[in-house]
Amino acid sequence: MNQNERLVIIGGGPAGLSTARSYRDAGGEGHVTILTTEDYPPYNRPPLTKEYLRGELPQEELSIEKPGWYEENGVELHLATSATAIDPDRRVVETEDGEEILYDALVLATGSEPIRIPIPGADDPDVLTMRTVEDSNRLQDLAGEGSRAVVAGSGFIGCEAAASLSLRGADVTLISLEQAPQKERLGQEVADRIQGWLEGYGVDLRLGAGIESIERRNGGHEVSIQGGDTVGADVVLFGTGVQARTGLAEAAGLGVDGGVVTDSSMRASAPGIFAVGDITRSYNESAGRHLSVEHWGDALEHGRIAGTVIAGGEAAWAMAPGFWSTIGYNTLKYWAWGDGWDELRFDADGDSFVARYGKDGVLVGILTHGADEEYEAGRQEIEGGASFPE
Repeated sequence: MNQNERLVIIGGGPAGLSTARSYRDAGGEGHVTILTTEDYPPYNRPPLTKEYLRGELPQEELSIEKPGWYEENGVELHLATSATAIDPDRRVVETEDGEEILYDALVLATGSEPIRIPIPGADDPDVLTMRTVEDSNRLQDLAGEGSRAVVAGSGFIGCEAAASLSLRGADVTLISLEQAPQKERLGQEVADRIQGWLEGYGVDLRLGAGIESIERRNGGHEVSIQGGDTVGADVVLFGTGVQARTGLAEAAGLGVDGGVVTDSSMRASAPGIFAVGDITRSYNESAGRHLSVEHWGDALEHGRIAGTVIAGGEAAWAMAPGFWSTIGYNTLKYWAWGDGWDELRFDADGDSFVARYGKDGVLVGILTHGADEEYEAGRQEIEGGASFPE
């Protein structure tokens, strides 16, 4: 792209910012605009259920870039701005204020939004979800020393938040349909370790049971659990998964199949349009198939690739997806294709452990706790299609 061309990025998360940063790093000289619905420049979300929620990290340290970065790099940042439509033929983005923004290259980085489970009371605005800094701020305000908190869901958001809330001094109950936290995704042995950590932090686990309803009661909430039990709470948090924000892409006629379909260079099905981050189903060269991922590091990698390609360089997604999750002060490190496994090898040495996941005799994932050498080696093994160890 030359100086007169226009790059528009919809979304102010890590993938959108990474696109702008990589575009400039690769020599891109066009005009860059980022549209974000939030009131803040792009910031780190992982601490929202961890250090930030526990009060160990101030809000000003969440920002990914320094305040002057945008002006210094010629990036026009539009805060509190929603894109409402895309016209691929005219190459126009329409905003909620009726503005039309022309583009030569468009990057969709709209991310995902939390899911509210379909039960009575779930739509109460005082029943919280976790996605933004405001969500974490509200949770901090409501869940302090001696308060009662209910967390729905035993995914990573739920487990991280439950441990952090307990460390804040709250009386925490975690309710999940799973028989053990993350059992289906990570296996029984890992689930047992996570369960032990949560119990060690004082979290009351109600496993293998769903929530039937949430009612306002005595200034708080009464949560009804399958089987007839009820739990009182000052605050209820849903950690029940997310769904990709693909509405703009679908309305624009882009190919969507479990996410916006892209090639390994993040190109979507319409000329000049790219998609990055949570919303994509992108082709991974090492895996040899399309994958959907919702990890922070992969959002950054997608943005790096898109920015490089738009600037005229060459880049393709071949990296194994991965993430870290810190539950209290216990950190899990994970690389995996993420689309299933059929065998598991679990090796433990005291508190440290390594879980290796295989499918059809091939290594497809590795998860570690306190075993960084195995974690570092695992990515290359996965990308290289190593055999599953006997």
